[in-house]
Amino acid sequence: MLPHLEFADMPADAIEVGRIADAWGIKGWFKVLPHSASPEALFSSKRWYLLPSDKAVGGAKSPSAKFAAGSGVAPRPVLLKIKEAKDHADTVVASSLEIVDRNQAEALKGARIFVPRSSFPTAGADEYYWVDLLGLEVFNREGVALGQVKDLMSTGPQTVLVLSQVSDEAGKPAIERMIPFVSAFVDNVDLPSRKITVDWQLDY
Repeated sequence: MLPHLEFADMPADAIEVGRIADAWGIKGWFKVLPHSASPEALFSSKRWYLLPSDKAVGGAKSPSAKFAAGSGVAPRPVLLKIKEAKDHADTVVASSLEIVDRNQAEALKGARIFVPRSSFPTAGADEYYWVDLLGLEVFNREGVALGQVKDLMSTGPQTVLVLSQVSDEAGKPAIERMIPFVSAFVDNVDLPSRKITVDWQLDY
């Protein structure tokens, strides 16, 4: 861990929203790769909780290992107070009051970024955060189960729901379906009931 970054308790509603890719410039700025095509969640919180990359866990030698409490010890999150985060070209760049030069920024490379879900801006009508859609069950208008949302994929102009459904036949792999997340196919998203209704058939 960088000496001046404090360990912190991870918020109960923390969501992983991206990772630090590399240093940017010479004044301590760093590049961030958001997990979502819409990085509003990164901009909404001035308190980022960092954990090392998965590759660094278990004693791997990488800059991210600085976050580990010691070899064989589960890493603890550290708190990074953000001064500014903004779009830049095809990525996001950010600065912190605690990171003042390129060497310090490079030490953050690979770190996973978590922010509290409660800090996300309120979504507009018929707008949803990807994290809120993961795990929802999807049914068509006839009530036939199509699977559970396991991932979302951005194809440029639209987002696609990636569904996984357990096969009825023993030993067969799960069935994967992809449904465009657009009003032409999506009738309703019921977050409290964790259900999505779509105009889609099993043989599409």
